[in-house]
Amino acid sequence: MEVPFHRAYTTDREKELVAEAIDSGWITMGPKTILFEEKFKEYCGAKYAVSMNSATAALHLALKAIGIKENEEVIIPTNTFISTAEVVTYFNAIPVLCDIDYKTHNIDPEKIESLITSKTRTIIPVHFGGQICDMDEINTIAKKYNLKVIEDAAHCLPGFYKGRNVGTLSDITCFSFYATKTLATGEGGMATTENEDYSRSMKINRLHGISRDAWDRYTANGSWYYEVVDNGNKYNTTDINAALGIAQLEKLELMHEKRKAIAGKYDRAFAEKMEMLTLKTDRVSSYHLYVIKVNNRNELIELLKKEGISASVHFIPVHMHPYYRERYMYRREDYPVANRVFERSISLPIYPGMSEEQVNYVTEKVLQHAR
Repeated sequence: MEVPFHRAYTTDREKELVAEAIDSGWITMGPKTILFEEKFKEYCGAKYAVSMNSATAALHLALKAIGIKENEEVIIPTNTFISTAEVVTYFNAIPVLCDIDYKTHNIDPEKIESLITSKTRTIIPVHFGGQICDMDEINTIAKKYNLKVIEDAAHCLPGFYKGRNVGTLSDITCFSFYATKTLATGEGGMATTENEDYSRSMKINRLHGISRDAWDRYTANGSWYYEVVDNGNKYNTTDINAALGIAQLEKLELMHEKRKAIAGKYDRAFAEKMEMLTLKTDRVSSYHLYVIKVNNRNELIELLKKEGISASVHFIPVHMHPYYRERYMYRREDYPVANRVFERSISLPIYPGMSEEQVNYVTEKVLQHAR
């Protein structure tokens, strides 16, 4: 049996809306992009939503919106995809790495305060696997030191924290719609905020720093005249991607229930046999990843591959990558928890279209080969 690590959950609805976008003539940013933003902010309960072509772009422009400067410091977890660190370097700012909580793989708030210096400007918590970080503790620290908080919520849609929806918990929240994410448009991202100035900055800078976007300029109510008011980027999304996003958002709750059900089957199969992530009772995960810890991680991945099962690892910590290790002189011994987590973690397939037969097959082979 073949079990891919992930497969996007699409139906004829995606085809219908993409065809509408093509037939309309708006295949770049246009009415469907605007509609997707409106529907997304309504779903999250956020005041503003700004679409982009990736979560990396969203994180970049979020940092620009809050005014990050050269040599300022941004605290991030070392256990994250490299884009969280990468965007900090775009400003010649410094990514300061924080160790993580062993049970959740999220940033450890108890270790944040000791990393704060006079240069610290921002904290970027990453909601690992779909479980929201300890945002009350993080926001309290940020308030104490007058820091901004930008959430990397690439894994976390939908997600809830003490009854509040992800996208409303900090200064800016950044989402990913990459092909493997819980809402998939192939490539894409979104930033939500309650701050009008941040929203305006991101909107301007996603399209070259132009004062009017394409939708403003090329509709009947628009004008050919525009001004470049900032040194922006080419980060806008398209109506084709937005059409996929609208269709995916319509069935987000259905896809979430399917992921939750698969996670529940894994939980029951692995109970008292495997070490799994702890899900805290005051929040709801998106179940983007299902991670177990084993003592033969590398061997297990290869054995599962021979059985037709694709697995992965999330993540190789930032401090282990040669470029970052050498540029910022990170020391492996400073991140003991992340090191242990990396050595033992494996991410198993979990996606809405997985059949019960596939789930049972994965659990059978994991229990057979893991140690």
